[in-house]
Amino acid sequence: MSTDTTSAPAFRYVAVTFDCADPAELARFYGGLLGMSAHFTSDDFILLGKEGATGLAFNRLAGYRPPTWPDPAQEKQAHIEVGVDDLDVAEKHLLGLGATKPGFQPQPERWRVLLDPAGHPFCITTLV
Repeated sequence: MSTDTTSAPAFRYVAVTFDCADPAELARFYGGLLGMSAHFTSDDFILLGKEGATGLAFNRLAGYRPPTWPDPAQEKQAHIEVGVDDLDVAEKHLLGLGATKPGFQPQPERWRVLLDPAGHPFCITTLV
């Protein structure tokens, strides 16, 4: 393996993209959650971000099937962890934005698992 990087192009980590049925719905949810605005929008793709920070993107997928976590029938594929100061306050706010809370919570005193409007699990935690 070569260690010569003089001709290597520069790469930047731009975003993680979530497949979904409705990119606008997820962009509204995560934009409200993380205070991000749209950098690019089309009918099928929306990229959210903040100046100088990594963003999130949402891609319309025909036939999208949401995860069924914790039931493994349709795996979760991926999820994000979001740091908060107070789990109860954050949970209430996110439920107001359109998140739902599944009945199964592995360690609710350390983190809470919620589902975004498209069914993707995400966690809120005070650990970071």
